[in-house]
Amino acid sequence: MSAPTTVNRPDGTSGRRATRVGVLMAALLAACFAFQLNASMLSPALRNIEESFGASSAEIGLTQTAFFTSAALFSLFLPRLGDVIGRRRVLAGMLALMAVGCVVAALAPSVPVLFVGRVIQGVSGPVVPLCLIMLRQEVTEPKKYGTLLGVITAVNGGIAGVDALAGGYLADNHGFRSVFWTMAVVSVLATVMVATLTRETKAPAAHRMDWPGVALLVVSVGTLLTALNEAGKLGDANWLLIAGLVVVGAVAFALFWRTEDRSPHPLVATRHLKQRSTWATLLTTLLTMTGVFAVMNGLIPALAQDGNAGLGMGAEQSAWWTLTPYALAGLAMGPLAGRLAATHGYGRILRLGLVGAVAGVLLMILTIGSPSRATLLLTSVLVGIAYAGVANIVLNGLGIVLSPKENPGFLPGLNAGAFNLGAGLSFALLYAVKTAALPDDPTSPADYTAGMIAGVVILAAAFVTSFMIPKPVEAEAQED
Repeated sequence: MSAPTTVNRPDGTSGRRATRVGVLMAALLAACFAFQLNASMLSPALRNIEESFGASSAEIGLTQTAFFTSAALFSLFLPRLGDVIGRRRVLAGMLALMAVGCVVAALAPSVPVLFVGRVIQGVSGPVVPLCLIMLRQEVTEPKKYGTLLGVITAVNGGIAGVDALAGGYLADNHGFRSVFWTMAVVSVLATVMVATLTRETKAPAAHRMDWPGVALLVVSVGTLLTALNEAGKLGDANWLLIAGLVVVGAVAFALFWRTEDRSPHPLVATRHLKQRSTWATLLTTLLTMTGVFAVMNGLIPALAQDGNAGLGMGAEQSAWWTLTPYALAGLAMGPLAGRLAATHGYGRILRLGLVGAVAGVLLMILTIGSPSRATLLLTSVLVGIAYAGVANIVLNGLGIVLSPKENPGFLPGLNAGAFNLGAGLSFALLYAVKTAALPDDPTSPADYTAGMIAGVVILAAAFVTSFMIPKPVEAEAQED
């Protein structure tokens, strides 16, 4: 019997290999779709959940906080566990647990059970970093990897707004439980695809997990996230509790550092933490998220709905004019941004994205005195292109391409934690500024302006720190 025919392609890949990459992408995209539905599909259904359980907005909001906090904490160590026991096994396990969490939430008879379901769903937190690592094992050519990275990461910015719209439709017509059942079905399909269509990969030098280090890092980051969530309550916050949580987090991190110095198989070698490829990347991610997240997901939609200082839109209408075009722009730009980063340099493209995000927010600031649907739309598209479609893509990519070869899962995991930490800090800080600048005249948008100016200042700081990130030479196409 003759050997199977392999067709060579101009880019040096065989037809069989190209088919394998296509199958891998289908499985990884299914995993990212499933995670994104869990992250964003429920937002329009929150009001329906409140009414169904007779609960307050704060109680239901806490279940959302539980999901994102859980996602951040599991992101810290599951990518490394994938290095040790196999990435396909860990990713499929995460998706299966996510499906279990969806079923628990769908059947929840009370808010506490819903809370538990959302915590279980949060195990899926590092889906995107793990997908990017698995893709990196299969695709090494810089331009091709950059393009495919952009495709996967763009999904993480929102499925063109369809996820939120579908969630609203299901909640309105079939109740919030139908949203969770939909999530469960997609999660099961993604689990099967990952388990059957991807290859198993591990890090050659990874043999054991540093569970003491995992515990200390989870305590450290978990207490800080809890402190940020409490600080977001502003005037109602328990500042003594916040101070205590910060102290516990600092002590846990000091013990973590000491443990990693002494461990023969550390979760994170301290020599790596001292490198610019680690701390500069994490700091830039943290500052970028802090500067932009609450602006696009809080201030601008709130301004659109404000009947005095804004346009007095309804929640669904404001989403059509702000969040949906923002997600669409990011989804369209993502693949191009990944390829441009691999071609012209990750750092250069990242800074272009940060400058574009600043320009978009400045446009809103300059026109906030007489807001219109056109300026809302234009701002959302600009920031969608610049942040969701460029900066977010490149920052996720840097976490992959700058991670050390002997521990490829550590930096993507920490970077995912930085994204979540920045999101929490963004709402706590920018809304604190907004509250402090609350004007006497309800028709004045001065408080929104102050919050957005704070965001621009923080984005400028991210631009400065981005120059400290080293160039990922192996991940960029070299000129002849």
